[in-house]
Amino acid sequence: MKRASGILLPIFSLPSNYGIGTFGRSAYDFIDFLVETGQSYWQILPLTPTSYGDSPYQSFSAQAGNPYFIDFDQLAFEGYLNLEDYQSYACDPSNDSIDYHMLYQTRPQILKIAVNNFLKKPDSDYDLFIEKSEWLEDYSLFMALKEAFQGQSWQNWPEAIRVRQPNTLNEYRKKLTANINYHKVCQYFFFKQWQQVKNYANKKHIQIIGDIPLYVAEDSVDVWTIPQLFQLNDQKKLQYIAGTPPDYFSELGQIWGNPVYNWDYHQKTGYQWWFDRLRFSLELYDYLRIDHFRGFEAYWRIPYQGTESDARLGQWIKGPGWDFFNHLKKELGPCPIIAENLGVQSAQLQRLIQKTNFPIMYVLQFAFSGQADNDHLPHAYQANSVAYVGTHDNETALGWAQNPTNYFHSLQASSYLNKGPDESISWAMNRGIAASPSKLAIYSMADLLELSNEARINTPSTLGNNWRWRITDARVYESIKKPLIDLTATYFRYNEKNNP
Repeated sequence: MKRASGILLPIFSLPSNYGIGTFGRSAYDFIDFLVETGQSYWQILPLTPTSYGDSPYQSFSAQAGNPYFIDFDQLAFEGYLNLEDYQSYACDPSNDSIDYHMLYQTRPQILKIAVNNFLKKPDSDYDLFIEKSEWLEDYSLFMALKEAFQGQSWQNWPEAIRVRQPNTLNEYRKKLTANINYHKVCQYFFFKQWQQVKNYANKKHIQIIGDIPLYVAEDSVDVWTIPQLFQLNDQKKLQYIAGTPPDYFSELGQIWGNPVYNWDYHQKTGYQWWFDRLRFSLELYDYLRIDHFRGFEAYWRIPYQGTESDARLGQWIKGPGWDFFNHLKKELGPCPIIAENLGVQSAQLQRLIQKTNFPIMYVLQFAFSGQADNDHLPHAYQANSVAYVGTHDNETALGWAQNPTNYFHSLQASSYLNKGPDESISWAMNRGIAASPSKLAIYSMADLLELSNEARINTPSTLGNNWRWRITDARVYESIKKPLIDLTATYFRYNEKNNP
């Protein structure tokens, strides 16, 4: 990894006339903007389908793609839609908040038209996609069943299908054939369009940093089909759930609700499920950020007690550690992984990271505690790292500085960064990570645009207003083009391959 920089912008935050960012023209325009400003990387959030709460970290599948990102204009160009099929669903482009309920109600209607038209004359690559995608059959059946049972969790399905009795599975496959095919074709549309976006980025010397959660959701095809991968009880119900102890984000700790892994089983099977997942992900992205990397060393396991579950009652349980990554290297060779190492630290975690030699992360917002030995102060960054002002879980830089609880922290930040009188705190902090020793600096689009917390992506331990912010007009890129070029060039992060 050479000294470089990039921008974190989720696909859903791209400008669009249809309520959410897609793999359409705006994705290509953003790549062009990255090229024009000397960037080298585009970091995104997980691309998997979202469930209740709209979080990409709580998905129905570890491998499927989110059909909300399928671009209608591209489907029309290929002859699967007419303009009148979807133009009436256009949204107010000035609305910077995604309405997921509206998307849930309207997008499947449009996609079904496209799927039906496609199935009249499938293109030659469709059968190859089905043959290659071993996960697709179970995923498509799972989604068709969810719709048949009014969106209920698989845990609440009739017992015969919940425990996957073979005869019952076959009955439902026949009964739900049309819906199963719908989900298969949607996945074909998704991956075809994404591959076109990625190919365009790579041809322009832009690399994609993808993101996968450590855990999968309980209500997912993965837990339904391979329950032995997880710590469930004899009835295949939750026994323990994942989360974190009290930390920066929550004084009560965090309850994520995901089932934790049965690492003994993973080890006995040579970690094959994990290696298949990583191999698949590394075909989609050039680099892969693994969220909550520390869970490989030790994970916070919380006894499941329904709504009474308490993160403070959890305990650290040893994870697979080096054994996992030693096997990974033998299976896949060196992997371009970024270790999200934030949160509770330990000597064991530090040793594991050093042994893997994966780049780690620093977050500038965490730096100003008043302690000289704070690892997040830029002068202390090790080169093999990725520097952020904040991640998708943080406030924006301006929102952080405006928060009364951060008053003294923001004063320290202004002093440390030698913020000029006409310089915003957002750009002073962007400059702080650009000047750091980290090989890679990733700016959030909200901080480049100097936006406050209306542009925050996620507030951990909350529901309702997360994963919604989006850019309303691509013309805003013009306002930051010159200062971003200057910042990138000044700190020797300019992508030499894209020099004019």
